[in-house]
Amino acid sequence: MSAPATDYSVVIPTVGRPCLAECLAALGGAIGPEPREIVVVDDRPQPEPLREELPLDALGPLRERAAVVQTGGRGPAAARNAGWQVVTAPWVAFLDDDVRVGARWREALARDLAEADPTVAGVQGVLDVPLPVGRRPTDWERNTAGLARAQWATADMAYRTEALKAVGGFDERFPRAFREDADLALRVLDDGWRIRRGSRLTTHPVRPADRWVSLRLQRGNADDALMLRLHGPDWWRRAAAPRGRIRRHAAVTAAGLAALALAAAGRRRAAALAGAGWLLGTAEFARARIAPGPRTREEVMTMLATSALIPPLAAYHRLAGTLRHRGASPWDGTGTGTGDHGIARRSGDGSGRDGDA
Repeated sequence: MSAPATDYSVVIPTVGRPCLAECLAALGGAIGPEPREIVVVDDRPQPEPLREELPLDALGPLRERAAVVQTGGRGPAAARNAGWQVVTAPWVAFLDDDVRVGARWREALARDLAEADPTVAGVQGVLDVPLPVGRRPTDWERNTAGLARAQWATADMAYRTEALKAVGGFDERFPRAFREDADLALRVLDDGWRIRRGSRLTTHPVRPADRWVSLRLQRGNADDALMLRLHGPDWWRRAAAPRGRIRRHAAVTAAGLAALALAAAGRRRAAALAGAGWLLGTAEFARARIAPGPRTREEVMTMLATSALIPPLAAYHRLAGTLRHRGASPWDGTGTGTGDHGIARRSGDGSGRDGDA
């Protein structure tokens, strides 16, 4: 007997953040058809034999359907691949460990899948990012809120297992939770499938972050270089992704470096002009980030400091990514780190003591 059209499994990659318990509790308490399997992919780095157990008991009545797969800190793309490759259902619903599905999420997911005709490979959930009431959101909060408008975000995304097999799953050369979802979707679309938006609702809270989080985010410019190599210069348009400021960042960085070089060469007037260009570019960037925010002293000071550092960091990571991926070929699931993933699989006691991930 063939599986029902709405038969699905759930895959949740995690690095053991406390928010995982809330994610699992929301999934376990939702109304609707139960998933065939829940695979929690423990991607904490090895070795940590005394690590805390994953809170699988938060799943409540779904606890017996849960299993743990360990991947050893290889990133969310590899973690999701390890998860979907061990499920047996025709659909895989990917969730991030910092989301909370709605009270009727399982019911709405089943409806989304039932309405998907055979040409549909993926059905995206609706993400809600709650923002503070009574004040303007910070730069970090606005960044997270962008998920609500993003296409194909794997914070809540269901794919046919058949389609994942056809394109080789997630490209593991994307080491962060950034662009790996857009890359997969573009390859699925290129393979002749369709992706649609469903009706199920998932909440994605703004997780705590320190004042320097925007600097760490600049590593994503290397992933943009890989996207450019794999999908061509129009990938921004196809993925409905914001183009970003990389060209402005490169120009501001060049002006700053020119000012230093000219000053060292004793060309004071030329150095002053180049320095003025750097200062104006940096001030414009800082103003663009401060204006829509709460404009508290702490936020303004953070924006001023990071706006001076982001352009050179962005330019550096973009250049590094361009050089690193200059010979990259399309992903087919057989590249380095695919296959068995070097993982340890076990059936769900959550102890994390058979090998870490």
